[in-house]
Amino acid sequence: MATQKALTLFDTSVGKKAALAVSGVILFGFVIGHMLGNLQVLLGPEVFNGYAEGIKHNAILLWGTRTVLLGALIVHTVIVLELYGKSIAARPVAYKVKKNLSATYAGLMMKYTGPILLAYIVFHLAHFTFPGTALGDYEHVPEDVYSNFVHAFSIPWVVVLYVFANLMLSMHLYHGAFSMLQSIGFNHPRYNARLKLVARGLAFLVTAGNVFLPLTVLLGLVK
Repeated sequence: MATQKALTLFDTSVGKKAALAVSGVILFGFVIGHMLGNLQVLLGPEVFNGYAEGIKHNAILLWGTRTVLLGALIVHTVIVLELYGKSIAARPVAYKVKKNLSATYAGLMMKYTGPILLAYIVFHLAHFTFPGTALGDYEHVPEDVYSNFVHAFSIPWVVVLYVFANLMLSMHLYHGAFSMLQSIGFNHPRYNARLKLVARGLAFLVTAGNVFLPLTVLLGLVK
């Protein structure tokens, strides 16, 4: 007689949504911290390069953060794919008339923004971190993050790409933040409108900062 595997919290839909929310909070927190750190580019090359060097020379902070982020990203991606697969399996035949009256545009776009953001993360890491790539007529210098920033965002198509990616991020963050709040119990008709406003505000602030960053060079604020 085959033994039945004990059901754990992670095996349940509630457990998966909780893990999805926790991993989302970790990733959301990093996005905010990353944006705030990068805004130091407005303070000049000495401050910005000093900030970057401080992170690079703190091995515990650097690799600890990278390990947590990688784990959160893997958990987030795997659970999303599993939940999406179950949703498709439960409804193998598409409805003839889609009733999306209560669904937000950002929510409907999640299946597109997710893969786009994964591709963007890989591109961004290859561009600025490893191996570090010059996308124009300049040399990428790992020790001079400020110059890499200025040279990269002096190229219009690079700015357009980053702005587009961060607009996708805004939709992902908005729907993700609202879903996360619902997953942890803040789900009531009386409060949902306010929760949506909070989620929209957080997504707007993060996106505004991230979109502003590549524009600083084109606007002449960073030279």
